[in-house]
Amino acid sequence: MRKRRHLARAVFAAVTAGAVLGVAGCDAVGGNSPAPTGTEAHSARPSPTPAWDRSPASIAAVGDSITTGFDACTVLSDCPEVSWATGSSPKVDSLAVRLLGAQKAATRSWNYAVTGARMADLAGQMARAVTREPELVAVMAGANDACRETTDAMTSVADFRTQFEDAMSTLRDALPKTQVYVASVPNLMRLWEQGRTNPMSKQVWGLGICPSMLSDPDSLTTASNRRRETVQARVEAYNKVLKDVCEKDRGCRFDDGAVYDFRFGTEQLSQWDWFHPSVNGQARLAEIAYRTVTN
Repeated sequence: MRKRRHLARAVFAAVTAGAVLGVAGCDAVGGNSPAPTGTEAHSARPSPTPAWDRSPASIAAVGDSITTGFDACTVLSDCPEVSWATGSSPKVDSLAVRLLGAQKAATRSWNYAVTGARMADLAGQMARAVTREPELVAVMAGANDACRETTDAMTSVADFRTQFEDAMSTLRDALPKTQVYVASVPNLMRLWEQGRTNPMSKQVWGLGICPSMLSDPDSLTTASNRRRETVQARVEAYNKVLKDVCEKDRGCRFDDGAVYDFRFGTEQLSQWDWFHPSVNGQARLAEIAYRTVTN
């Protein structure tokens, strides 16, 4: 969602129009033993798996607009204070605050996420994050790789894998012991299902939010359904990549699809675009992350 600023006036108009129509949101519904030693030569013992630290002393976050708190507080604006990863708002109780406490989180957590970022941007964000030497890096990226103008423009699964591996290598080359929490890509089909009957959401989506999934939201033609299913299949493939790559790294934990499985309702979605998480939605993401890191 790169083209934000020039849409602001149009979004305000859509919001105003929705207010005139009396549109209201609905209530919401709803992570070896060593071989025996004999008299002959024996194989080397495997390196012990490092224990997972449930209480890291510092946190850096990388990713996209979800992690910057975009559209959670005001229209077409980042709101990092409500970020699920590093925000300071007590309404969210971010991962950093839950793990470090509010006072330490203010000085020992850093947010390098950028609105509009795709997986190709993650290695650069990691490079900035490692300068802080964090003990935990929180990752949420991939939605923008699926949210493109057309399904043909979506990042290929092979490229997505290479880009994520590059980002992890950037981290590991500098900080081999830093732990990583990886969130799954949200269920974009679910977001379409939640907002497609809301007149205001459809006005805002028409301005260019995730067109591969959300364009022409009322259409149930074979072509439209196939387009949405193609996007959804790509999201699921991305999540498999995140899981596969993370499983190969002993210091990485994937959320096992918890974010993807979470049933975002209108209470958890931005009142401005019915796509990004609201403050409530950010709090739910923080809960998922904390549960994954501390279990």
